[in-house]
Amino acid sequence: MTDATPSRTHATPRLAPSRAQVRGAIGIAVVFIAWQISVWIIALPAYFYPAPADVAAAFVDLTLKGILPSYIIDSARRYALGVATGLTLGVMSGLLIGLSRFWSRLLGPVINFFYAIVEVAWIPLLVIWIGYGFNTILIAISYVVFFPVLYNTLTGVQTAQKTLINAVRTLGASRLQVLTSVILPSALPNIITGFRVGAGFAFRGLIFAEMIAAGSGLGFLIFDGATTRQTDRVVVGMIMTGVLWLAMDRLFLRPLEMATIERWGLVRAKGGGV
Repeated sequence: MTDATPSRTHATPRLAPSRAQVRGAIGIAVVFIAWQISVWIIALPAYFYPAPADVAAAFVDLTLKGILPSYIIDSARRYALGVATGLTLGVMSGLLIGLSRFWSRLLGPVINFFYAIVEVAWIPLLVIWIGYGFNTILIAISYVVFFPVLYNTLTGVQTAQKTLINAVRTLGASRLQVLTSVILPSALPNIITGFRVGAGFAFRGLIFAEMIAAGSGLGFLIFDGATTRQTDRVVVGMIMTGVLWLAMDRLFLRPLEMATIERWGLVRAKGGGV
């Protein structure tokens, strides 16, 4: 007789941290240790070069007063609305222009020209035309996202395989069906690439715009801290800027990429087969 050992139908969930997480934690610890050692060696006043303990105290103070949570929410809201606006306008404009040879040739040089002008150059003019506040920041962020998405959408539409388009047309597909079944799937990798590029630059543009045109947000926290010589608050703003970007990238951008490009088999998922 053989022993009837119950088989495991489900793998036990891993509670231990992965190697990447351990390496990341070690890296962060090394940075903080080196930071503290440099404070002891340099021995400058705290307002000039704060120690980790000073920054931690400022973080707690800003959090308890409700300033830091409010600023993070303001920055995240501006960023989300600006990116959504730029993405929507960029994809729609790219499709409309890319489907027409005439408009592509006519507007191609204009698009390249404005693509080369960074949002930083526009912010002073936007402040003069619109004033300080939300609208200036929204336009600046949308501008940063719009042109990378537009440019990459144009490229994706123009590189769609003509043989597939003609094959679908011979089967009686309408223009809308050609667009949704051939052109959009073909352009999707380019659109996602443009979106990731624009989203990254938009976050930098958000911080810079808040330094100039806002009265709240992480960018304003950094600028105001430098103006009032509260360097510990400046460092808090810098750290939270990095944390907020990492959260957006891990929780939104990467899942979006996996749900589109990797799901459609256009790239290979890490650790996956062919």
